[in-house]
Amino acid sequence: MPKEFLYRGLNVQQLQEMSMDDFIKILPSRQRRSLLRGLTPAERGFLEEIKDFKRGTRKEGDVPKTHCRSMIILPEMVGLRILVHSGKEFASVDITPEMIGHYLGEFAITNKKVGHGTPGIGASRSSMYVPLK
Repeated sequence: MPKEFLYRGLNVQQLQEMSMDDFIKILPSRQRRSLLRGLTPAERGFLEEIKDFKRGTRKEGDVPKTHCRSMIILPEMVGLRILVHSGKEFASVDITPEMIGHYLGEFAITNKKVGHGTPGIGASRSSMYVPLK
């Protein structure tokens, strides 16, 4: 039997039933201060989009997309798949209870590993002086 996830001693069901003000009080200081300042219009719109999606007023295949990488993951997002913009494309992020209190941008990596090839014909002007094996 898997261990039940607890966030600051509360399970996901209790977190989802809490008011936003009570939830903000148990967050770490950086996230708490960010939410106490209020949500930006883009974050507020995204939260409405998530609520519409959970109510079922949107099409089933329509996944919420966002550019709001600074949005803090709230308990009402748990269980959803969200597309977060990584600077080039939208990365799919499945929200799990362990992600509560983190930022969406932490889970959509913005850079990829650079895989440089070996120098050869046509690589660059300097490669013409590399002796071929």
